[in-house]
Amino acid sequence: MAEVGRFAGGVALALPWILTPLFAFWRARHSRSLDDVSPLAPSDAPSISVILPARDEARNIEGCVRSILGTTYPAVEVIVVDDHSSDATGAIAAAIAAGDERVRVVSPPPLPAGWFGKPWACHTGARVARGELLLFVDADTRHAPDLVPRLVNAMRERALDLLSVAGRQEMETFWERLLQVQVFAMLSIRYGGTESVNSSRFVWDKIAAGQCIGVTRAAYDRVGGHAAVRDCVAEDLMLAQRMFRAGLRPALILGIRQLSTRMYASLGEIVGGWRKNVFAGGVDALPPFAPLRWLFPLLLLVFPLFQLLPLVLLLLDAIGVVAVAAPVVIGAWIAIAATLAGWGVVYRRAGVAVLHALAYPLGALVLLYIIAGALARGRHVSWKGRRYVARAS
Repeated sequence: MAEVGRFAGGVALALPWILTPLFAFWRARHSRSLDDVSPLAPSDAPSISVILPARDEARNIEGCVRSILGTTYPAVEVIVVDDHSSDATGAIAAAIAAGDERVRVVSPPPLPAGWFGKPWACHTGARVARGELLLFVDADTRHAPDLVPRLVNAMRERALDLLSVAGRQEMETFWERLLQVQVFAMLSIRYGGTESVNSSRFVWDKIAAGQCIGVTRAAYDRVGGHAAVRDCVAEDLMLAQRMFRAGLRPALILGIRQLSTRMYASLGEIVGGWRKNVFAGGVDALPPFAPLRWLFPLLLLVFPLFQLLPLVLLLLDAIGVVAVAAPVVIGAWIAIAATLAGWGVVYRRAGVAVLHALAYPLGALVLLYIIAGALARGRHVSWKGRRYVARAS
């Protein structure tokens, strides 16, 4: 009976680790996809301006632009905003433009005080765009031919003012596969599936994937465009929230077969990229409740620490630093097993080898390092040779 009691006590202690992945899977269960939307352009297809801000994107720009030009949509212009690149980005884009009249290359004026680089580049592109719809895309994206017509049809069917597409994450290196999956899992726990985001009545639940945002010209101008989010790290999220506050209709949709992105190509890029976003951008997505904002740094740390706690307890017990009671040891092993199983499912769904789940403690440690670095910097952000101070929302 004593052994049964210890085991039952261990199971009880491990319940948070058992229930957390189940809650995450339940929360993410409902998502809409562009697969369910017609790939045929409407007969009265509105003109679209694809605006592509690019700073030092020589390795990506040609593949991105040519994938956009492969669209089946009949009325597209592509505006490449070469944001004072120090590499061959502008020259590559200009060479493409010389052979295709649908492409224009523009250079923004020097970055004004109080602006972040990407919003300024997007703003510059929007000012010269001729389309009825604006489609803002990142240079590290690749577009299927049916992306634009499906996006336009989805916006029309649901009478949307803004539609953001979450695509497939391309992950080639070990660090990309290990860490990108963990970061997006953390975001999934916070936001759930697309319909959790879309059906919420609260502005702080509204998000957008800045890699691909379609917006009507009228709605964009109504909320002030990128000028309204000029000093926000997560300008995509804040643009969606401004739309919602204005009584407009933003939405998020999956486009796994229509859009792909390779966000970062090395461990250094992963650390720098998420360190830029995870605090200074994440705090803007919180409800306007001061104590919650004060606690946000602790809440960020919970995700990696939660994964590491059972392992740390067993390690401390093994080296004799602390004496851990039998139910706690049993609970720790159950928690580790549940965490491994949960990560196995997550990595499999992400199209990554399930064996990556075995390295989840390493991923948690690196994520802890990223979050700690972000917290140390606060709202001070560095990216691509520029330094900013994000606005406090």
